[in-house]
Amino acid sequence: MSEERLERIETKIAFQEDMIEELNKTIYQQSKQLERLEAKCEALAGYISSLAASVNENKSMMSERTTPLLRA
Repeated sequence: MSEERLERIETKIAFQEDMIEELNKTIYQQSKQLERLEAKCEALAGYISSLAASVNENKSMMSERTTPLLRA
């Protein structure tokens, strides 16, 4: 194998190693971001559920208040 060919192969391998390292960093960062987004989605789902429960409770209270007036 010629010296020049060996040098090209080594250069390609070094480039690929650098690229793999960069891809690993990107995957790690995206994984962390995904975890944060999932936590935010769970928090938002809980908030929406509590709002829906509050609305239903208010509707129930309003119907209890207006029902006696309608009967009178």
